Amino acid sequence: MIKIDMLRCFSTVAQFGTLSEAALRLGRTQSALSMTLKQLEEHLGARLFETERKNKLTPLGQEVFRLAQQQLRQFDDTVHAIEAASNAPRGLLRIASIPSAASLALPDAIAALMQTHPHLKVDLRDMDSEMVAEAMLHGQADLGITSRRQPLTGTRQEVLFEDSFGLLCGVKHPLAGQENPTFEDVFGANFIRNNLCDHIEHNAVKAALQNANLTVHNTHSLIAMVRTHEWVTILPQSVARALPSELTFKSIHGLCERRTVSLLISERTRFPDLVDDFAMTLRHCDWTVPGSSAAYAS
Repeated sequence: MIKIDMLRCFSTVAQFGTLSEAALRLGRTQSALSMTLKQLEEHLGARLFETERKNKLTPLGQEVFRLAQQQLRQFDDTVHAIEAASNAPRGLLRIASIPSAASLALPDAIAALMQTHPHLKVDLRDMDSEMVAEAMLHGQADLGITSRRQPLTGTRQEVLFEDSFGLLCGVKHPLAGQENPTFEDVFGANFIRNNLCDHIEHNAVKAALQNANLTVHNTHSLIAMVRTHEWVTILPQSVARALPSELTFKSIHGLCERRTVSLLISERTRFPDLVDDFAMTLRHCDWTVPGSSAAYAS
């Protein structure tokens, strides 16, 4: 039987490439680690490392490492959730949110809720939409805010708001002074693709995204590059609302698509009254920016 301890030992050795470093990190002896790895390989009937030095994984080892990392993250999250629940007898609210929403109305909404529930514990994690859905499915979040609409078992879903996509660039970039830049203008500049661009179904945009030479997944890295005034990208207008003043948002001629941001509410939460109270607060938050339209569920 493969135990979680085996996976943790293997993953640590694979990550650091030596038994000595892994043993130090885990507080184990090297001989104990070596024995655990031997038991795991015997159970699988195949080697996980190319050599005894443990600095190179076999093809099977690479796949086991990938899967082990996933399981360890889920296990650690579960332990964290159990401990948090046991330490919060008067209420625990777990929120999983896309970063753009977490930086908009959530801070004020959470502050208001904690004023009315002073003993409440709140756990807020920002993640992309796919990870929000995973957190809701696995019972790791009571509320989720996502920009992907998809049915999820045990979850109610409603629209919080919609906003437009547009160009984001530095105020010193040549496109900053141009009214309604075209697709050719945008993609002819130093364009950066990001995860939110994939929500756009416009054929011209989809074709240009496939040819983009640079993709940045992390929002902070993306903004840092655009702030150099050398790069441009496409983002929803609500994201631009919380960005530094040296950046500007521009409408793109011919781009009318809007992003929908939805609220996910777990039907399996431990504190349903708290979740419903906070969901009501979120429905009445000011999520919109000039030119966008709110779409609140009744």
